[in-house]
Amino acid sequence: MDIFGVVTILIVLSAIFGYINNRFLKLPDTIGLMLIAIVMTLGIFASTLFTDSIYNLANDFIGRIDFGKLLLEVMLSFLLFAGALHTNFDQLKVQRYPILIFATIGVLASTFIVGTAMYYILQIMGFEVAYIYCLLFGSLISPTDPIAVLGILKKAGVPKKLETKIVGESLFNDGVGVVVFLTIFEIAKKGNEGQVSVAHIAELFGVEVFGGIALGAVLGFLAFRLLRSIDDYDVEVMITLAIAMGGYWLATQLHLSGPLCVVVAGLIVGHDTVRGTAMSEITERYVDKFWELVDVFMNAILFVLIGFEMLILSLQGSYIIAGLIAIPVVLLSRYISLFAPIQFFKQKLNFVPNTTLLMTWGGLRGGISIALALSLLDYMHRDLFLTITYVVVVFSILIQGLTVGKLANKVLGEEHLSEPIDVH
Repeated sequence: MDIFGVVTILIVLSAIFGYINNRFLKLPDTIGLMLIAIVMTLGIFASTLFTDSIYNLANDFIGRIDFGKLLLEVMLSFLLFAGALHTNFDQLKVQRYPILIFATIGVLASTFIVGTAMYYILQIMGFEVAYIYCLLFGSLISPTDPIAVLGILKKAGVPKKLETKIVGESLFNDGVGVVVFLTIFEIAKKGNEGQVSVAHIAELFGVEVFGGIALGAVLGFLAFRLLRSIDDYDVEVMITLAIAMGGYWLATQLHLSGPLCVVVAGLIVGHDTVRGTAMSEITERYVDKFWELVDVFMNAILFVLIGFEMLILSLQGSYIIAGLIAIPVVLLSRYISLFAPIQFFKQKLNFVPNTTLLMTWGGLRGGISIALALSLLDYMHRDLFLTITYVVVVFSILIQGLTVGKLANKVLGEEHLSEPIDVH
C-alpha cells in the first residue's frame, strides 16, 4: 500500500469515528476518537479467536506507519503552531516565571523522580534495567503533551488563569522535554559505546533550547514584517504555513529545538499587537479558521493512531502491571515537582486554590511520549518502556481527561470558575 492509500484510510477512519463520537458518545473529540480506536483494536484482537486474517491485515497496516517519525517530523510543527497561535499571550506573559520553572526545573525534577522510582520498582519486579534507561523513561513521560492538553481543556471548564498555566507549560515543556530526552539518549548511547562528554551534552542542551527560542523569535518577527507589508489573506495564510513548516525544518537542520522554535513563532504571530497592526479583519478570520481546521484535522488522525498503536505493543502481563504501577508514580512525581514553585509564586500571582492538584491531574500525556518511546533502541528495553508509556498515556487521556473538569468544579466552586482573566 502506498502513502496515499495509508493517508486515505486514516482520514476515512477519523471521519467515521468522529461521526460516531459526535452522534452517539458526545465525548471531547480527542478522547472519543482514541476510545473508539482502542475498542476497534480490542475487537481486532478478539477476532483472532476465529481467524488471524483481520489481525494480520491491521497489523500490516499499522506497521507501515512510522508513528514516531510522522508525529515528530511532520505533524508536530502544525499542532504546536496552531496551539501557540491561539494562546493568550498577555496572560502567558503574566504567568511567564512559573511557566518557565515548570517547563525546565519541573521537567528535570520529574525526570529524576520518575526514573529513580521506576528503577527500584522494576528491580523489585525482576527486570534488570540500567538506571540510565529508567531516566530515559522519566524524560519521555514527564513533559505534558500540549496536543492532548489543548484538545481537552478547551471543553473542561477550568478557570482561564489555570488553563493558561497548564497550556503554557505544556507548549514549552514539550520542547524542553524532547531536548532532555535527546540529551539523556545521547548519554545512554555514547555511554554504551564508551564515549561520554559532559561538555558535549551541556552544549547539546543549551544550543537546542536557546537556539530554538531565538530562531522562533526571529521567524516570528519576520512573519510580522511580511504580514504587515501586504493585504492579501491568501498569501498571508501561506506565510503562516511557511513559518510553521519552514521554521521547524530549519531548526532541525541547524540542530535546534523545532518545537520551541514554532511555539515562539506562533505566540508572536498570534499576539494581539501583530493581529491588530499586520492583519486585516478578513485576514485574521481566515488565518484563525485555517489553523483551527489544521488543528482539528491533525488531532483526529493523531488520536486515532494512538488507539491503533496497541497493535504493535508487547502485551506481556508483567509489562502491563509495570505500566499500572507507573501511573501513580508519574502523578506523584508531577505533584512533587510542581509543589515548590507553586508555593513560591502563589501569593504574588494569586493562584486559584488547589493549583498543584489541578495542574497534576490536568497535565496530560499523549502522542509525543509514545513517539519518543518508539525511538528507543532495543537494548534500552524498548518493548517494556513502550508498553508502560502506552498504559500511562491511555489512563491520562481517558481518565484524567474526562474528569479534570469535574475535579475543577468540585475543588474550586462557581466563584473561581467564572472569574475573569487578569492580564495586569
